[in-house]
Amino acid sequence: MQIQDSPFARKLAAFVALSDADLGTMSDVFKRRRKFPVGRDMLYQGQKDQAAYVIASGWVCSYKLLPGGSRQIVDFQIPGDFLGLRSVLFRTADHNAEPITPVEASEVLAVDLLTAFTETPRLATAVMWAASRDEAMVVEHLVNLGRRNAAERTAHFLLELGARLRLVGMGDRLGYKCPLSQYLLADALGLSAVHINRVLRELREAGLLTFQKGKVTFDDFEGLVALADFDRAYLDHDGPLLR
Repeated sequence: MQIQDSPFARKLAAFVALSDADLGTMSDVFKRRRKFPVGRDMLYQGQKDQAAYVIASGWVCSYKLLPGGSRQIVDFQIPGDFLGLRSVLFRTADHNAEPITPVEASEVLAVDLLTAFTETPRLATAVMWAASRDEAMVVEHLVNLGRRNAAERTAHFLLELGARLRLVGMGDRLGYKCPLSQYLLADALGLSAVHINRVLRELREAGLLTFQKGKVTFDDFEGLVALADFDRAYLDHDGPLLR
């Protein structure tokens, strides 16, 4: 796959129109590929001098372990997402990251990333946009956990995933393939797996959404948006501001 056709380039193109020189630098920085099997953590909380990764294929969950052994999934990374960028800049990883499908990713060292930012400021601006968008998603996730009921937060989360996947060519307005189990959704949404099962059944019976056999189908997209009060403006996917 050419770098301009990669999920990461497609994602950054939502904000910055990258030049051939930018794409060439990106190709050099992201050429070191690694593969990770399901269940083998790519990042460990407390790990130092950790590389960052750009996901080329597969899904990852980022999570924090609590003293009692339970976990809170902070987010899921999909193709085109940076993983561990904050850990590189902070020098110490503050969370764990575990593949939930087989993953192929570009390993990015801090020195290579900073050098690339010096050489291509537009690439640095694009990555800053991506990091800012991720921060905006964290804000929405906090609202999800604190103020939306179970049906609203589940609908909002699945709509957000759909928007993210459409951006990198892996979904459309009708739905998307999704490898998440009800247990993973429960850890992300602060609910039990039993509660998630009930909510998904209620959404299906209401004719809004079906999540079966690894696929999310939007049966009534506008109705689901209304239920979740979903405003995709925080994802900033409306086209490049810098050309």
